[in-house]
Amino acid sequence: MTDTVSAMPLGFDAQGFRERAYRHDPDHAFGAEPAHLGHGDHVLNPGMVSGLVGAKLREAAVLVPVTDTGPDAQVILTRRAAAMRQHSGQVAFPGGAVDPEDGSVEIAAMREAEEEIGLDRRFVEPVGRLPVYMTTTGFRITPVLAVVRPGFKLTRNPAEVDEVFETPLSFLMDPANHRRESRVWEDIERHYYVMPYDGHQIWGVTAGIIRTMYERLYA
Repeated sequence: MTDTVSAMPLGFDAQGFRERAYRHDPDHAFGAEPAHLGHGDHVLNPGMVSGLVGAKLREAAVLVPVTDTGPDAQVILTRRAAAMRQHSGQVAFPGGAVDPEDGSVEIAAMREAEEEIGLDRRFVEPVGRLPVYMTTTGFRITPVLAVVRPGFKLTRNPAEVDEVFETPLSFLMDPANHRRESRVWEDIERHYYVMPYDGHQIWGVTAGIIRTMYERLYA
């Protein structure tokens, strides 16, 4: 992939992330597939996701929060509460359904982050978006890229989140850490990425979004 984003010097601080996000066009397709199908684990499951095109999916947003913490920025992730109805116990970005009163996916993502982990939106600077990620559970997710300024505090909502942790951006943007696996789900073999880190299994939608971020911003 040759463009102004990938041609930038490789670095993993918040400013470098911000500049890459600013230059990124989430609607631009680099191949034959539409932007939202041409990256991440959608590429690994063309038969599964092609059936979602044109389907009525609920709009959702997640915040991809990158902390401004020196030369090796961190990405805030959560482990969903075991009692949650969907994706219980999985590693996730803070986020959820977009409500009509939100007005934008950025506001929805920041609102959800406040509700789930107590991240005050005054510390959050949205800097871009990734292509939408469609799920077989009926959601059309917009990942909102954001830089989190120093001074923030986190307080998890135990009804939704069992744990909050940080992972180095440099680790997540290293393709050597993107392991491909598969399993049979509803009689269909689904392929996906797994990124084990410090006892956490980052996989599924979250790993798919991370892989897309790598391919769009850092590859």
